[in-house]
Amino acid sequence: MSGPVARAGVEQAVPERLGDRDGRAGLPLPLALTVLAALLAVSAVAGLAIGSVHVPPGQVWGIVTHALGAGWVEPDWSRARETIVLDVRAPRVLLGAVAGAGLAVVGTALQALIRNPLAEPYLLGVSSGASLGAVTVIVFGVTLFGPASLSAAAFAGALGALLLVYATARTGGRITSGRLVLSGVAVASVLTAVLDLLLLTTDRGNEARAVLAWTLGGLGGVTWDTLWLPGATLLLGVAVLMVQSRNLNLLLAGEEAATTMGLDVARFRARMFVLLSLVTGVLVAACGPIGFVGLMLPHIVRLVVGGDHRRVLPAAALGGAVFLVWADVAARVVAAPMEIPVGVLTALCGGPFFLWLMRRDARRSAGRGRS
Repeated sequence: MSGPVARAGVEQAVPERLGDRDGRAGLPLPLALTVLAALLAVSAVAGLAIGSVHVPPGQVWGIVTHALGAGWVEPDWSRARETIVLDVRAPRVLLGAVAGAGLAVVGTALQALIRNPLAEPYLLGVSSGASLGAVTVIVFGVTLFGPASLSAAAFAGALGALLLVYATARTGGRITSGRLVLSGVAVASVLTAVLDLLLLTTDRGNEARAVLAWTLGGLGGVTWDTLWLPGATLLLGVAVLMVQSRNLNLLLAGEEAATTMGLDVARFRARMFVLLSLVTGVLVAACGPIGFVGLMLPHIVRLVVGGDHRRVLPAAALGGAVFLVWADVAARVVAAPMEIPVGVLTALCGGPFFLWLMRRDARRSAGRGRS
């Protein structure tokens, strides 16, 4: 058996490599996407309404629709509230949605490419590499690529870190979960140490403090002028990954099975690593390293829609957007008037989830050993 029939058979027989209903269909995809899109709309309104200055949801809708050209809306709000909603909170909410969606799809793809349920940009050192590249540009004032210098440096750092972790963890043609995580932690530690050294030795104290705050992850400071690049990168990344979703499914069945079906695994992984590093680098340059979104959301989404990447990728994008928008809302109100870096809150959620995932995999491994 070969060709499309064999490929379909392998896809349908994908084993539970990543742990969450990978062999079952889950909810109908249109229903799941409709629910997630509705949740995202509600989350966006909440993000625009909640803050140090509360804006009623009705006024939020009025301000937004009026700005979009709805002539029937009669303005009954102050100019200050309009500025807060359109110029301060709207770019922030959109960046949260873009970053959450991007990190979620990158985590989904990494878990398939490396066939490891613990794969995630933050844990694998990819975010640390992107941060080091971005901070190097900031500290030394490099402007080789003009306004895109920060994103270009973050992309280079992310790609270099990912390749280093993958090469370090791969021994004898195989990668184990433990070796991958340890390699990621080691590489991230080294890169973080270099980053801290750069900050400590720079003679621009105010700039160093701003960069240090940025390394904790946050959505503040974004403007409409800087939002287009993360948005365009997300659209590119999701489009390419959706086209390659069948190949991601094949990888879950194992490298030998994927090769039998005609997939050049090494070349495919190389192309995907470049793409995922590009998405991660641009997002880190825009909002700093925000961890664990790419770890949690793919597993949660698989519980709802199953493991087929044609279903997981769009659902993970919407789920990640919803999660990070609400995380940013919490960051603004939990300790008001002080704002908590959103990366701190995602780590508080992701750390326990990571420990639970480790214990679950350990119990499954022990169960297989007894059987």
